[in-house]
Amino acid sequence: MNVGLVGCGTIAGQYLRTIDRLPELTLAAAADLDPARAGETVRSRPGARALSVDDLVTDPGVDVVLNLTVPAAHAEVAHKAVDAGKDVYCEKPLTATTAEARELLAAADAAGVRVGCAPDTVLGTATQTARKALDDGLIGRPVAATATMVTPGHERWHHHPDFYYAPGGGPLMDMGPYYLTSLVTLLGPVATVVGAASRPRAERTIGTGPRRGETVPVDVDTHVTGVLVHRSGALSTLVTTFEGVATTSPHLELHGDEGSLVLPDPNHFAGDVRLQRLDDEDWRTLPVSAGYEPAGRGDGLADFALTPPGVEPRASGRLAYHVLDVMESLLASAHSGQAVSLDSTCDRPRPVTFVPGADRTGPRG
Repeated sequence: MNVGLVGCGTIAGQYLRTIDRLPELTLAAAADLDPARAGETVRSRPGARALSVDDLVTDPGVDVVLNLTVPAAHAEVAHKAVDAGKDVYCEKPLTATTAEARELLAAADAAGVRVGCAPDTVLGTATQTARKALDDGLIGRPVAATATMVTPGHERWHHHPDFYYAPGGGPLMDMGPYYLTSLVTLLGPVATVVGAASRPRAERTIGTGPRRGETVPVDVDTHVTGVLVHRSGALSTLVTTFEGVATTSPHLELHGDEGSLVLPDPNHFAGDVRLQRLDDEDWRTLPVSAGYEPAGRGDGLADFALTPPGVEPRASGRLAYHVLDVMESLLASAHSGQAVSLDSTCDRPRPVTFVPGADRTGPRG
């Protein structure tokens, strides 16, 4: 599949490494607000061209548009691709708001094209090995999960952290998609949420780079917690914060009536998955049994591009829309003090059978 990349910033490097590695994908064109950066992106890739966004989305040599712009521009660029009759795959979040996401998905349906979206970390061996353990009944009936993300804030290391504290930012919108996409992949869609949130500080001080010592205003909640009621009946407890220093809590835990699973950071593709059943004396690490290996950002794009017509892609726009709806609903609940029932839903994504590196040129499971 010939990929047209829009947005040649930091995250693009990770996608390009995956595109270069996978035989299913070829970079055909790149576009950026800085034409020089687009030119640098295509320089070492024979046949790839630096184009404007408008020329890229209409170019007959581009099969799918990879949208790596800032979140505020996701909807605009994605609509350009859809209007040109192209499939589009976005970096997370799908759009800045659920209203934009609904409009985008409706436009794609009307045009007969597909929308996909990151994160694709859930397609790696960590989440997929846990998914197989769950589907094989190793923890019995799933009852609950906990998801915990604690960091003191990105201004300590990021030279320009302003957007993390502007609308559309914050710990939930920034990191929540990784945790929530994993929870939906494992336990299915969410029906109702109850949230609470706080904003203890009015500004943050940049700790590095040329703006070190400069302050940025905080216009979003920086500690968000809540309970998700999945349609399956399982309950997930979520904590995302830019107000903590560290935690010993696992990133993700799943509990069933016959056992529990501990998962690694869902921002990563791989890592140990540990299981303890009722009669076990201690935790044991499960062998890798599902997922793409190796995997990197862009594997979801390849999975999306090669999904047969009529089959819902694993990293689908509808999944990303549902995750965005969960996040918006948590914030709405936090501000209203009321439980919020979600309008959206999605299919629980299909599992990924084990696809080791030696078999990457074959069909995907």
